[in-house]
Amino acid sequence: MIARTGIMLMLGLVSSPLARAGDEDPSVRVGSKSFTESVILGEIVSHLAAHTGADPKHVAGLGGTRLLWEALRVGQIDVYPEYTGTMSEEIFAGKNVHGLVALETKLAELGLKMTRPLGFNNTYVIGVKETLAVERRISTISDLRDHPNLIMRFSNEFMKRADGWDALAQRYNLPHRDVRGLEHALAYEALDNGVIHVTDLYATDAKIKKLNLRRLTDDRSHFPDYQAVYVYRADLEDRMPQLVAALHSLKGTIDEVTMTNLNARVELDGLRERQVAAQFIAPAMGIDINASRQDVVGDIVRYTGEHLRMVAISLAAAVLFSVPLGVVAARRARLAQFILGTAGVIQTIPAIALLVLLIRPVSYFSDELGFPQAVIALFLYSLLPIVRNTHSGLRGIPPQQIESAVALGLTPWARLVRIELPLASRAILAGIKTAAVINVGFATLGGFIGAGGLGEPIFTGIRLNNYGVILQGAVPAAVLALLVQGLFEAAERVIVPAGLRLTPAA
Repeated sequence: MIARTGIMLMLGLVSSPLARAGDEDPSVRVGSKSFTESVILGEIVSHLAAHTGADPKHVAGLGGTRLLWEALRVGQIDVYPEYTGTMSEEIFAGKNVHGLVALETKLAELGLKMTRPLGFNNTYVIGVKETLAVERRISTISDLRDHPNLIMRFSNEFMKRADGWDALAQRYNLPHRDVRGLEHALAYEALDNGVIHVTDLYATDAKIKKLNLRRLTDDRSHFPDYQAVYVYRADLEDRMPQLVAALHSLKGTIDEVTMTNLNARVELDGLRERQVAAQFIAPAMGIDINASRQDVVGDIVRYTGEHLRMVAISLAAAVLFSVPLGVVAARRARLAQFILGTAGVIQTIPAIALLVLLIRPVSYFSDELGFPQAVIALFLYSLLPIVRNTHSGLRGIPPQQIESAVALGLTPWARLVRIELPLASRAILAGIKTAAVINVGFATLGGFIGAGGLGEPIFTGIRLNNYGVILQGAVPAAVLALLVQGLFEAAERVIVPAGLRLTPAA
C-alpha cells in the first residue's frame, strides 16, 4: 500500500502540471539539437510564436536527431529545425526518400509536415587544420587515402549515419581503421591542439574560419544537400495557423553567410542564442522583439530551483517505495535476493541511456519532455541505496531485542514501528542520504534531454566550449550536494534515537 502510494505520488507530481489541455492550449513546444545553429533556429520559432500570441516552451540542445524525431513523433514537441539530408540519410535511411516532394509525402503519412528550405545548405564537410593540409598536400577527401596514419575522430551521430563514416570510407576507399566517436563540440579543440587530425564539420560552423580549418572537397559527391527546414506536427496548422504561416514566410531568408554569421555571434562573440535570433528577426520580419540581456544570477537561481524540484520529488517517492521494499526483503529471505538484485541491475544502466529509453513510455501519461523522464530515472537510481540500507539495518538488529519485543506481546506491526525501524533508523537515513547526494549529481544529466536544472548550463557550456558557463552549473551542483549531505547529518540528530548516535570511546 505504501509502495503504491509512492508511485502514484511521483506520477501525479510529474504529470499533473504537464498534460496538454487539448486543442485550446496556446503553448507550443519547440525542440532543437545540441549544437548552436539548431538552438538559434529554435529560438527564432520561439520569438515568432510569442509574436503570434502563443506561449513558446523551447527545449534547447535536446541531444541528437533520433531523440528529437522521437519526441516529435509522440507529441512531446511540436516543431524543431531539421535538414533534408538528415531525413533522407538518417531518419528514412534505406527507404529511398530523396527530394522535397518525397520527404513531404513521407512526413504526411506520419502526421507531420515541413516548411520549404530556409535558404542554406548546412551539409557535412570533412575538415583538417590548414597547416596540416599544406604540409601533407591535402585538398580533397580522396587525398586522405595517402595518409593512413592520420588520427580521425567524428561526431557520434556521424559514426552511425547512412552517409556517415562507414559509407564515406567505402566510397573513398579510405584505409584508416582507428576511427572513433567524439562529442562534436570537443572535436574543434582537439583539432586545434593537434590531438586529432580529421573530423566532420558543418558547412556553416563559425569556428571553421576562426581556427583556420580547411574544408576538404567532396570530390566524389558523397554528401547530399542538407537544406534547413522546420518539421512540425500537422495539427499545429489548426492550433496555431499564424505561427505556421510565419514559419513558411522564412523560406529563402537565411543564406549560408547569414547563418554562419549568426553562429559566430554566439560561439565567438559570446551572445545568447535568444539575443542573436531576435537580432535576425527584427529587420528580416519587421518584428520588434525585446531580448533582454542574460541575468546570470537569476538563471542560476532558476536552474537551482528546477534541480531541487527534481531531486525532492524523486527522493520522496523513492523513500515511500524503497523502505517498504527493504522491510519485505528483511523479512522474506527468498524475496531479498530478487529485490536487491533488481535494484542493483537498475543501478548499472547508464544514466543517459536510461533517460532516452524512458522517452516513449513516459509519453503515454505526459506530453512533457525532459522533467518527468529525469524524475523517474532519479527515482530508479535511488532504490538500491535505500532498499539495501533498510534491509541491512533491520537484519542487523540483535535477535535478543526482537525476542524481548515478542515476549512483551507486541504485534508484528508494533514491533516494526516501535522497535525495528527506530533501531535501523541510522542505517536507513544513511541510505537516504546517499541517494540524495547521488540524485543531486545525476540530476545534472537531465540537461541532456531538456529537463532543466543545473545540467542545462553544463551542457550549454560543453556545446560552446565555454568553461565559465559550465561552472555556472557545476559549482552550484557541488555546493548543493554538500548542503544536502550536511542537512541529512543534522536530521540524524533529530530522527535517530540518542542512544544509537553514541560512538565508542577511543
